[in-house]
Amino acid sequence: MRRLQFLTAVSILFLLPTLWSCSIQNNSSSLSAAAPVPVAAPVSASAAAGPGDGWPSPPQEFPLLSQEVTDETLAAECTEEELTPPEPDQTLAQEVQDLENLGDWKEGQDQQPLKEEITYDFPVTMNKQVEYYLDFFQHKQPKTFRLWLERSGRYLPMITRELEEAGLPKDLVYLPMIESGYSLTAYSRAKAVGPWQFIGSTARHYGLQINSYIDERRDPVRSTQAAIQYITDLYEMFGTWPLAVAGYNAGEGKIQKGINRYKASSFWELAQHRFLSLETKRYVPKLIAAIMIAKSPEDYGFTDLQYQEPIAYDSVPVPRWTNLEAIATAADCDIDELKTLNRQLRKMVTPPEYDYYDIKVPTGKGELLSQNLPRVHVSVSTAFKSHTVRSNDTINGICKKYNLNKKTLLKANTLHKAKLTAGTRLRIPYQVVNYQLLTEEELANKNKYATSRDQFLLYTIKPGDSLSQIATLYGVTPQMVAAWNGLPSIHQIRAGQQLALYVSSIGSSDNSGITINETAKNSGKSPDTTSIANTETTRYKVRGGDSLWKIARKFNLRTADIKRWNNLKNNLIHPGLELLLKNKS
Repeated sequence: MRRLQFLTAVSILFLLPTLWSCSIQNNSSSLSAAAPVPVAAPVSASAAAGPGDGWPSPPQEFPLLSQEVTDETLAAECTEEELTPPEPDQTLAQEVQDLENLGDWKEGQDQQPLKEEITYDFPVTMNKQVEYYLDFFQHKQPKTFRLWLERSGRYLPMITRELEEAGLPKDLVYLPMIESGYSLTAYSRAKAVGPWQFIGSTARHYGLQINSYIDERRDPVRSTQAAIQYITDLYEMFGTWPLAVAGYNAGEGKIQKGINRYKASSFWELAQHRFLSLETKRYVPKLIAAIMIAKSPEDYGFTDLQYQEPIAYDSVPVPRWTNLEAIATAADCDIDELKTLNRQLRKMVTPPEYDYYDIKVPTGKGELLSQNLPRVHVSVSTAFKSHTVRSNDTINGICKKYNLNKKTLLKANTLHKAKLTAGTRLRIPYQVVNYQLLTEEELANKNKYATSRDQFLLYTIKPGDSLSQIATLYGVTPQMVAAWNGLPSIHQIRAGQQLALYVSSIGSSDNSGITINETAKNSGKSPDTTSIANTETTRYKVRGGDSLWKIARKFNLRTADIKRWNNLKNNLIHPGLELLLKNKS
């Protein structure tokens, strides 16, 4: 796929409405589309400062995310990682005990398929261990094995293609069945992850990326390619597929040591000794039984199977830090389906280490995503949830639980003392990020101000600043600021570094009415004591340290009225925002 040349952060700011040329890969077909830009334009903030201006004080009504919520907390809110135990391991203890009771391990006789049209390209032998698993799957674990068979439909075509291209036995397509039941979220006690159950060191050795934002062990395509490389190496080491498969489970070192010690030339010879654990020994007969049943399920009692549809998707390059909610909004697709297609993403954003990251969307949605992503608008607001005070609750404990500081919690509940009464319901503020698709008219109005000097500012980072503080003051998220500036991490900024901020006003951009300074001049009063008695309306530009409550007191107004006049959904206001004030007399 033709990659896009990365634009600098400042270019992104001024070319925000622009589409760049790229291509979309849809498995075997291509679509012509445009690369979207970072979805990062807030609707509820305005810039007052210019280049070199000092950092204004945060809003005091609810200093929610500017003081007490750290970058780490915000990043954690984006975490959507799902972990599930590997289904094949749930009966491990029972299997090991049953195999112990079976006694000796012998290779047995080669097994022919039950039907002429079925062939095996993995050595299939019949002995009492294989017979045990044929019975186990049919009579002791039928519901689980049926689930694996139906789930396999999603991945068999893709894995089979990869095996064919590599020249490996196609029957190895059933290896993930006994590893994870084809579960992308499988996470074992040994910290093996994904459908092929890679541990971290082996995964990295075979090129899979693992960090706090991405774990390619959960990517079905990438993990399959890595598994095929590993199995190929194991086969070259040991010369037989059963030994290679055993090495996949136990590690090549363990198998090589056993071969050297007992001069074994096959898996079954090695299995006759107590050198390998039963957990490893069970691996080969379990795979053989799975191959036999999966190739002829109706002959083993598995009828009326509802196989899942094969995985299919469009692949679209999107910028770093793009939120999956924004992508789902732009592509008009279900967020759960989007997360399933991109299960390798450990958080709800695309990885910051890539300028552009290929996101998977349902087939047919790729072109729509590229067209719509620049139209997605982000709004950040404060919402509240409730906490009922218990007899053993303390202010500090509640603050720790909800990542708040004491001042914020007290202000949110108009409390003057940190004394709690059991049964009292406290309001707990938290940040809400919403995504909406702008109409063409709304997008045109947004773009009209995209290059306005009032909408763009440079902020020089001061010692002690954090990205969450800077982002919150302007009603955006740290990920949005990181996207504008091409930052690879929301945790690493330095004093003296300049950040470009793109913010837009929710107030009117015309010049009707008079400003607060003009009102103050006409009344002969200072801005702090200005009233609007002599005018019907006034426009007031919010300054650092302002809050709705302070402004309402200053002009002898009610905060509810100011919110209604300015269509504010909450009490958060930001320096540079213009508020419409009306004469109540």
